[in-house]
Amino acid sequence: MKMAVGSFNPAKVEAVRTIFNQDELVTMKVDSGVSEQPFSDEETIEGAVNRAKNCLNESDAELSIGLEGGIVDTKHGMFVCNWGALVTRKNEVFIAGGARVLLPDSIANRLRAGEELGPVMDDFTQSNNIRKKEGAIGIFTNNRVTRAEMFQHIVRMLAGQYEYNERNV
Repeated sequence: MKMAVGSFNPAKVEAVRTIFNQDELVTMKVDSGVSEQPFSDEETIEGAVNRAKNCLNESDAELSIGLEGGIVDTKHGMFVCNWGALVTRKNEVFIAGGARVLLPDSIANRLRAGEELGPVMDDFTQSNNIRKKEGAIGIFTNNRVTRAEMFQHIVRMLAGQYEYNERNV
């Protein structure tokens, strides 16, 4: 089965390839239709769904996946959030969310001021492309959970929903 994923980000592509064991996986840059730094669950979900739908529209894949990272500001502090969507040619949309981790105030304050998490994390770690490696979740969990692993969890839930639906609907 041909699949598409709306990203070239290695953490996201690895997650889809690992869970679906796909040799025929099309990776593509597609628009999320949301801000560069999604700032709520709703906006992050919308970005994931848009990426998945845009992949399907721009490819001949049977299934497509969009994965989106964002942040959520709560009374307990600011957390990273991550969402995924799987879309089929039958216009079925499956959605799943992932782990959250509290960001330090020094990071949260910069995000509230309008900066994007990826560059802030690069500056914080004095490294490049943290979002393509362990991600903020990897940094703040001491690499007990990496960005790829977090997205694998989301993709595993998407796959399970899709498989359940195929058997029971």
